[in-house]
Amino acid sequence: MALSSNLRGALFMSLSMAGFTFNDSIVKLLTDHINVGQVMFLRGVVATVLIYLLARQRRALRPVRVLADRWVGLRVVGEVGGTLTFLIGLSHIPLANASAILQALPLAVTMGAAVFLSEPVGWRRWGAILAGFAGVLIIVRPGLDGFSPYALMIVGTVLFAAARDLATRKINAAIPSLFLSTITAAAVAVAGLFMTWPMGGWRPVSAADFGLISLAACLLLVGYQFIIMSMREGEISFIAPFRYTSFIWALLLGMVVFGEYPDAYMITGGVIVIGSGLYTLYRERVRGTAKPAARSAPRHSP
Repeated sequence: MALSSNLRGALFMSLSMAGFTFNDSIVKLLTDHINVGQVMFLRGVVATVLIYLLARQRRALRPVRVLADRWVGLRVVGEVGGTLTFLIGLSHIPLANASAILQALPLAVTMGAAVFLSEPVGWRRWGAILAGFAGVLIIVRPGLDGFSPYALMIVGTVLFAAARDLATRKINAAIPSLFLSTITAAAVAVAGLFMTWPMGGWRPVSAADFGLISLAACLLLVGYQFIIMSMREGEISFIAPFRYTSFIWALLLGMVVFGEYPDAYMITGGVIVIGSGLYTLYRERVRGTAKPAARSAPRHSP
């Protein structure tokens, strides 16, 4: 494969991660004065409309009966659960901490593929998985000063997202990804609507806030489109490590936008998690396996 194709794929992956992380920053700003359920609903509505129009333009829509597929249902549950836990956690802990914990997703997918799909995982990758989760514990720091129970919500996000990714691998390849994204975006919006009142009730939304919500939805669409484009360019084993640029964006935005400066626990744990993920990708490339980690979606749902 030509190097230029790999570089395009790496650029697309990096742009995708930037889109997702800027979206996270906007949502974190909004949850200071609008509850998570309402943000989920409004952003989900805008995202659903945008993705629906794109899916319709590309003739990617399918009959509703497709939703009867149990794997589609599991994917929707994973998307909704991942979004809810991520936004709740993100509204209470630093952006970089949430991003660092989320980097464990490829490790969780590799573990899930071994346990539930009987994919071969050698002792080296099991060691990397254990090291990665040890890094997560360092970030979460249970029982120590600075521990936040909301960090555990992001751990929940990793589990939900891993279930989503494993379910996605079982869905019929003939079902377009844009159709699945349309359905899951709508499900997230509905879930947000139901969560709005238990989480504090509806609050008036200013034009500026709705503009930010719309921008966040557009950034999500940018993220998903560029990640699709990245996976169609070059070698996955070369492109996948660029998913970790989201951590760099999170560090920068956390400092510039929120005045959040990382501590030694977060940096140490983040380096361990990312290093474990990179080693897992390397081992998958060496062994020429199905690359469950490389193919896992790096982010949460719309």
